[in-house]
Amino acid sequence: MRPATLLRLALAGNRTDTARVVLTALSALLATLAGLAALTVLAIQKPAGDAWAESEQYRNALLREPGLRGGTAFALLMLTVPVLALAGQCARLGAPARDRRLAALRLAGATPGQVTRLAVLETGLASLLGTLAGLGVYLLGRDLLHRPDDRGRLALPTDVLPSTGALAAVVLGLPVVAALATALMLRTVTTTPLGVSRKAAHQRGPRPWAGLLIGLGLAAFVAARSIAYGFDDTESGWLLPLIFLTGGLTAMIGVVLGVGWISYTCGRLLRRHARGAAALLAAGRLMADPWAGSRTFAALLAAMIFGAGAAAQRAYFVAQDALEREQNRLAGVDDGGANPFYLSTMDLVDAAVAVAVLIAAGGLIVALVEGIVARRRAYAALVAAGVPRATLSGSVAWQALTPAVPAILLALTVGALLGRGLFPSITTSASSTTVCDATAALCDDPATRDQYTHLVQTAATERTVAVPLEHLAWLGAGALAAVLVTVGVGLLFLRVSTAVDELRTA
Repeated sequence: MRPATLLRLALAGNRTDTARVVLTALSALLATLAGLAALTVLAIQKPAGDAWAESEQYRNALLREPGLRGGTAFALLMLTVPVLALAGQCARLGAPARDRRLAALRLAGATPGQVTRLAVLETGLASLLGTLAGLGVYLLGRDLLHRPDDRGRLALPTDVLPSTGALAAVVLGLPVVAALATALMLRTVTTTPLGVSRKAAHQRGPRPWAGLLIGLGLAAFVAARSIAYGFDDTESGWLLPLIFLTGGLTAMIGVVLGVGWISYTCGRLLRRHARGAAALLAAGRLMADPWAGSRTFAALLAAMIFGAGAAAQRAYFVAQDALEREQNRLAGVDDGGANPFYLSTMDLVDAAVAVAVLIAAGGLIVALVEGIVARRRAYAALVAAGVPRATLSGSVAWQALTPAVPAILLALTVGALLGRGLFPSITTSASSTTVCDATAALCDDPATRDQYTHLVQTAATERTVAVPLEHLAWLGAGALAAVLVTVGVGLLFLRVSTAVDELRTA
């Protein structure tokens, strides 16, 4: 098959195929913006001389202080996780119709390799269009947002640009990764002239082995705390970030994989104890495809883990601020407590989590709608046989909410434990402060200073950081609201997909 023919076939399709390409390109655009923003933060040049000198041309301390830029770039990269999950959900949109088109190509004489290359080319081209558009938006926004204030300081690092190699790596690397991921997903798919079949071994159901990954991730964070206390910064400078990244990803993968076991277990419990038809239909679907929850809720659970860890970090800063205020009050010093910079920084992290939840909600909508559209003939057959549409709507709600609630609780618990593993308590050493109980003039005069001065001893203090239950409750409520909105949107498509005319769908 000639390249021109392969390209023309990759761009062909119906409205669903066009929507899949557009959504995939949009996901690539968002991922490109997040990646380029992280690279821009890392491209900020340090002032000559002192390695820890601040870049005074920026108003935000996250950009001005060199020690905080790595964390800022990491937070921006974390936003690509829900975006990539959204891209994976978009790639499944209209899968049955695409499978029939691939089978028709096989019937026309195409080889299995050509069919695979066709699917890979479609995803790669859509991602490339998205990354090129993302690069254009980045360059345009860089010019529009370059607005120095009266002191010449910038709100964003619009005065620096990543290297050409870094830009090319993002713009060209994301489509390559998307194409390789598509080829990997098609490794168990066999396209024949009679249709598409997927090879899968018969399984009794998922097992709770994902709990081992969660335990390893939590143990990694506890070990990181021990390493931080046992070594100096030069000895653990490269080891701590590696442990944090490995432990966080391991726990996150464990939670996502654990949703398969949660879905299967919930299906078994529903089948055993439920009495309504809607719950029984949902139980059958949950047991038939328990890994659908892992694919659907992956981005949302990742955002919940990150948000819960940020909530634990915020609780540590709040406790530290309260302890410093208390010690200052005992010492007779009123300096307003700790620097509120860290608390304001956590507000930015919470905003990033909110954006990630919104992106994950988009992925949930795409996944739920795709599942309803893919099974529209079965739903239409049930309605034609006399099953009320309300029963089918209830089954969709049961199928989405039953694994979502325990999965969200698990993600919040793991995220809070990860944050608590780093900072379980606050410890201060004993100290002494000289306090002068007089006016400034008397305290500054050497002749009268001694009679108004006394020594205040502060004992060593250790205080346990409180569990941020209120913050975690708000996170869980937001995630559950996102799932409910997704179910509501899916039910709108369900009514259209249960029309009797859908029985004639090929």
